[in-house]
Amino acid sequence: MTRGNRRSPRPKRVLLFMVMALGAVVMLYPFYFMLDSSLRTREQFQSGEGHSLESWKVLSEQLPVGQQLMNSMIVCILSIAIIVAVSTTAGFAFAKLNYRGSTVVFLGIVAALLIPMQSIIIPAYTNIAQLNLLTTYWGAVLVYAALGTPFATFLMTVYFRSLPDELVEAAIVDGLHYRGVFFRIALPLAVPAMVTVMVLQFIQIWCDLLIGLLFLQNPEQRTITVGLGALSAGRVTDIPVLMAGSLVSAIPAVIVYLIFQRQLVNGLTAGMGK
Repeated sequence: MTRGNRRSPRPKRVLLFMVMALGAVVMLYPFYFMLDSSLRTREQFQSGEGHSLESWKVLSEQLPVGQQLMNSMIVCILSIAIIVAVSTTAGFAFAKLNYRGSTVVFLGIVAALLIPMQSIIIPAYTNIAQLNLLTTYWGAVLVYAALGTPFATFLMTVYFRSLPDELVEAAIVDGLHYRGVFFRIALPLAVPAMVTVMVLQFIQIWCDLLIGLLFLQNPEQRTITVGLGALSAGRVTDIPVLMAGSLVSAIPAVIVYLIFQRQLVNGLTAGMGK
């Protein structure tokens, strides 16, 4: 193909590329700032000159990073396990089982999405305290599960409604009970939706500060975000050390998103056409 036959880029594509490049710079700059700041001491950060690994050494001395990362992982796994178990069974029931009052119950669950989290913190804290769960992982786990289940149930219900009713009826005719249909047919087909729920809830729980700060009273069970919050609560905040900790905290959520981004998009769009 000669140069004369080559088509110049369309103005719309050039404009789109420029907008996307600008968006990428805006989104990636905080990570650059965290990385650059974490490689400085406080004096170097204030002067803007020089780099050092001293802040990472101070972080490891002031914060049990490994233990708090493990605490965050434990809280995330337990919370997500409860959310997925409840939302998949409830979603299948709302989508494929016809019973009296199901619509009202489903609308009630959807309405729970409109309730601000801050409005239920005090009664939730009181109930968890009465159960003596503030010094265990389970206080935060139960609250995270309660907050994440409504949206997960809505998403799973929409997904299960996209499955043909004829598929369920044929399985019933072949001798499967609804339990068998759920475990042997519906659940394997719902893997994209479940991955979506797990990724969204992982990012939400991992990055949360308020619930962990209130419901994890044992210092040995603090998550990484709670540890960083305590680290920045001093009279004088060491910004490079805080940026090093923030970078450590952000990396797992970013990795999970990058690995499952395709499944996340497929799960969010699946079933929306029905």
